Amino acid sequence: MSLRRLFCAVSTVVLLGAPALAAPAPPKSVELYAMDCGRLAIANADMFADDGAYKGVAKNMVVPCYLIRHPKGDLVWDTGLPQAAAPASGAPVTRKLTDQLKDLDLTPADIEYLSVSHSHFDHIGNAGLFAGSTWIVDPAERAFAFTPAARASTQNFAAYSALEGSKTVLIEQPSYDVFGDKSVVIYKAPGHTPGHTVLLVRTKRSGAVILAGDMWHIAESRVARRVPRFNFNREQTLKSMDLVENLAADTKAKVIREHVPEDFDTLPVFPKALK
Repeated sequence: MSLRRLFCAVSTVVLLGAPALAAPAPPKSVELYAMDCGRLAIANADMFADDGAYKGVAKNMVVPCYLIRHPKGDLVWDTGLPQAAAPASGAPVTRKLTDQLKDLDLTPADIEYLSVSHSHFDHIGNAGLFAGSTWIVDPAERAFAFTPAARASTQNFAAYSALEGSKTVLIEQPSYDVFGDKSVVIYKAPGHTPGHTVLLVRTKRSGAVILAGDMWHIAESRVARRVPRFNFNREQTLKSMDLVENLAADTKAKVIREHVPEDFDTLPVFPKALK
């Protein structure tokens, strides 16, 4: 529990005759919020399949951020494109992540846990805002995020460099149960990057959801088992696809291909939550 949340829970502070801003009370069960953290217009999607299926094909992609609220704390999963450009005309980010959190009376300081599916710029673009949170990360992905090549990409690296000093939990086993009750579990699914992960969220009324990171960027890629040209390891990618499909079958989970607008649109429109 964050210091702000704890302070607000045990006391009422009046400053100049007005009550202090209080963080919202923890929910009674798991809630999943889907936030629009950018859009990408891809003129030629050839890079997203090494079989040439998307050569010359244009695709539009959503770049989401997710907030998972749990009685024991809050987790931000994926942080979207850097919000510095928002809301400039023509910018891929139309509304800042921090402004969307504010709609729920939350700030980055209120977020207990941060995890990203992987460290590409469109998933880790605002992660530095959560340097005060506990970062849950695959050790291979953490190493990948701080290679000399990653550091050399100055603008991208600046967006998350503060995480280097954050309190960190390394995912040493195949999965990590964030809150200890199997409701929010991170699974290793390498291949796209060395330490790519996916997130299983179990909600009370709506059932299970898998936030699949960049397992599939384009809707058709799931059935066709297409692998992007730029993936770290093709064999690992295919094995991770099998892992996610088996996990979905075992848990009867809905799979959200994070960049696919149609999948994003099946979730409640923010600030409503899946419960």
